[in-house]
Amino acid sequence: MKKLLNHTLNTLIFSILLMSSMTVFGGEIKWMAVGSLQNWYSDNGCEVELGRTGNIPDQQDGMRYPALYKMQDSQAAKGLWVGAKNYSNPITNTTYDYKVIHMGTRGPINNKLEIFPQTLKMWAREAHPEVFVDGDPASDLVYLDKIDEVDPNLPSDRMIENIVNTSIGVTITRKVYAFTNQYHENYFIHDYVFENTGIYDLEGNVNQQDLEDVMFFYQYRYAISREGGPYGEAGYWLPQNSSWGRNTVNEAIGENPTDNDPFRAVYAWHGLHSQAAYDNIGAPYFGGDGHLGASQFVGVATLHADTDAGNESDDVYQPMTTQFTGSDNNINQNNDQFNASKMQDQYNAMVAGHPAGGTHAEQIGSGFADAFGDDAGGISSALGYGPYSLAFGESIHIVQVEAAAGLSRAQCYVIGANWIDEAIATGDLRLPDGTVPASKDEYKDTWVFTGEDSLMQTFQRATDNYDFDFSASIPPPAPDNFTVTSGGDRITLSWTNNAESWSNFAGYEVYRAIHKTDTTFTKIFTCDLNTITNEFVDKSAKRGFDYYYYIQSYDDGTSNTDDPGVALKSNLFLTLTNKAANLKRPPSDGLDDIRIVPNPYIISGQKYQFGESGPDKLMFYNLPPACKIRIFTERGDLIETIDHTDGSGDEKWNSITQYKQLIVSGIYIAHFELPDGKSTFKKFIIIR
Repeated sequence: MKKLLNHTLNTLIFSILLMSSMTVFGGEIKWMAVGSLQNWYSDNGCEVELGRTGNIPDQQDGMRYPALYKMQDSQAAKGLWVGAKNYSNPITNTTYDYKVIHMGTRGPINNKLEIFPQTLKMWAREAHPEVFVDGDPASDLVYLDKIDEVDPNLPSDRMIENIVNTSIGVTITRKVYAFTNQYHENYFIHDYVFENTGIYDLEGNVNQQDLEDVMFFYQYRYAISREGGPYGEAGYWLPQNSSWGRNTVNEAIGENPTDNDPFRAVYAWHGLHSQAAYDNIGAPYFGGDGHLGASQFVGVATLHADTDAGNESDDVYQPMTTQFTGSDNNINQNNDQFNASKMQDQYNAMVAGHPAGGTHAEQIGSGFADAFGDDAGGISSALGYGPYSLAFGESIHIVQVEAAAGLSRAQCYVIGANWIDEAIATGDLRLPDGTVPASKDEYKDTWVFTGEDSLMQTFQRATDNYDFDFSASIPPPAPDNFTVTSGGDRITLSWTNNAESWSNFAGYEVYRAIHKTDTTFTKIFTCDLNTITNEFVDKSAKRGFDYYYYIQSYDDGTSNTDDPGVALKSNLFLTLTNKAANLKRPPSDGLDDIRIVPNPYIISGQKYQFGESGPDKLMFYNLPPACKIRIFTERGDLIETIDHTDGSGDEKWNSITQYKQLIVSGIYIAHFELPDGKSTFKKFIIIR
């Protein structure tokens, strides 16, 4: 009995130690945040489910496209496994028929016994510009674009290097390249080198073992996209399980080189859902304005895979596996590098080849994607490369491009509005080929599926870029300082002239958005070499509204190899402001001239007040330079206190109480008090 208790206690202690060595989320993260496609990368070597924040609402996190707009994430989880046969494990002194180590698709990741991150570092060709609004840093790049080193000879605009040792003795070096050229900003090139270094533990001990039948296995769980699901901000018009990809459709092409497919690729889109009461291709905002919330196509194409460790030529028969798999399949859960039976099942999946019954998309056909199979998590794509013999010291090189493409945001609104309004009945609308559609669903769906062609075009651009040694044209640099200053009757923009030394520099363009950055920007200023300037005064701004800006340098188009003659521009994300600029009048001398606008506040007139800058915004005008504003209900309950200290005559309030509640209809009293104790009261009315 005592031996049994000791054994149970030792098992419990080992389990506690094992769990303490695992990380479900956390670790170091780097963002690729300088293009229309943005994504995070983990030092663990793969971006696993909930791997950045650990929060369920962040199930769809990453692969943001188009990144200018909120909630455009299409990444749910990824996995990268390395497997081999007949592996002699120095940790357990056991020879496993099948050995597999795991990064995803789910956590936990064991950073003490299985995966050992070494390096996560970002290089940039140029440091990101300094962007200020009213003296404050005002760029998302301040916290997203964490550059470790600047190298003007870098072949891309950004590069992340990630090195990971693994308990199977394979060291993974992953390099991720990103570009700001407007023809190349929606893909990442992933360059992997898998080297048999023999390093198998956290201490760096080496086991000089040749590896037999090595497989490199990737999984891609896409859920397109976050906007219309339960964790979006624009509404909740899609079935909940679309947020983890239950209705994702996965296609595979290029399995057989003789089929003359343009690429070896897997890609995904938002498929039909049985719980939607309408044709949900593109995820139109049913019950709202109809705009499309999931028109993206995302996927991965193979650019290169070594034939073997001694032959660096591209093997057109790789990947040898292009399966689809249930996202909640048992092999994707509770990974265990010491479970012989489970590792055999996982290895069998890695070498499964191509699906005999056709691809996932072919098997679904015109049916409901969520009704396919019995996996509640939906279906993921899987790619397996190998099997390779990998002697000690040898390596395998694999290169992929991961991309996103689809309709522009403006097209999503136009096409969606036509669909929701059934404008097709007028006969004025056309399909991409100019013909008249037979129905509103045919109209919408045909336009959405042009995203498939756009993705293929993106794969081609990435292929050409890689094949010709990263030959994508380099756009001119953005100004290295962009400053926006609010004023009483104008907003002043100024910038440095560093871009003007670029060989074919041609001028600047300034764009502005009202209310928020998640909207359409309008060009409000341009200058060329004949009118060059480094300042623009925006006198068209209106008091009470929020304004956001970015500036782009542009060239004369002579270096554009993708579309000769069309100007290349610095990327908008380099100078995009994330803090609002707005007009603020000088302060008044006292309390007599204070006004509350609008008064009364009437919810039905929101769009005539401050619009999307703040649908519940109230403005206090003609304030003294400093005062305390207290808001009371009609019966005298204090619901909010505002310290006005910026020296202007303006202050705003979003109608939210100190208890984070939106105020209801009624009469309210604002009490304004000067530092010397003088005060006054003003009444205002809310009608909801």
